[in-house]
Amino acid sequence: MRSKNFFRAAALTLFAIAGTGASAAAQLRVVATTPDLGSIAKEIGGDKVTVVALAKPTEDPHFVDAKPSHIVTLNRADALIEGGAELELGWLPPLLENSRNGKIAAGAPGRIVASDGVKMLEVPTSFDRSKGDVHSLGNPHFLIDPVNVKIIARNIASHFSEIDPKNAATYNGNLSRFNAKLDTKFAGWQKQLAPYRGARIVTYHKDFPYLAERFGLTIVAELEAKPGIAPSPAHLAEVIGKMKSTNAKVILVQPFQNRRTAETVARQTGATVLDVPQQPELFLTRTATST
Repeated sequence: MRSKNFFRAAALTLFAIAGTGASAAAQLRVVATTPDLGSIAKEIGGDKVTVVALAKPTEDPHFVDAKPSHIVTLNRADALIEGGAELELGWLPPLLENSRNGKIAAGAPGRIVASDGVKMLEVPTSFDRSKGDVHSLGNPHFLIDPVNVKIIARNIASHFSEIDPKNAATYNGNLSRFNAKLDTKFAGWQKQLAPYRGARIVTYHKDFPYLAERFGLTIVAELEAKPGIAPSPAHLAEVIGKMKSTNAKVILVQPFQNRRTAETVARQTGATVLDVPQQPELFLTRTATST
């Protein structure tokens, strides 16, 4: 929860823009919590939407730096696309509460939850915060699986069509073209990764299980002993031992994770550290200038 000064600043900013009205272009104003969701929204919406992502590509989507400007952005939105499955639980709810925008309230046509319809992995049978940053609805890093992306794109097209029925044909046409492109890419990725099926890998955080399941990889360990908690030397020693015993030679990291830790483990195991960002850099300029 942000301080009173945070929300006071947000209120002043909202007051300053009050009465500005809708955009002359009458495009749908779409807010996505993360750049990957924003990129999909832009593919489906085309020139009928403007898209802003709240998180930067270099930010951990669990711990986004909430700003007063985010409240302003949400206040003016026609649609909000969130990951769901508690991905944004630590920062989005207070922003929504203070945005006072019924268009993106829970259950409204403008509220799009990406996890709807996705088969969730790692759904816990019991909930215990002592085990780290565990999500009660399952692992929320599902966009790395292209099959899940098609589910999300379909949901976005459906919501856009409900909000803006006069352009429904455009949204559905864009969806068909997006799916066709994704199918072609997916076939290429499957062919490219086929020789590595069964390969053993290590990840920094529990953020690649959907990738592993889709392409037949085996995650033998995470550098974090518990999700969201920095690894201890004792745990890293265990990971090193497991990597040596299983012949795991790849460590996957994202930009906001501690690459030095991964490199230290790699030096002791003969592994390679691969930077695999899940957020598209191409969305960075639009995000930075809009929020």
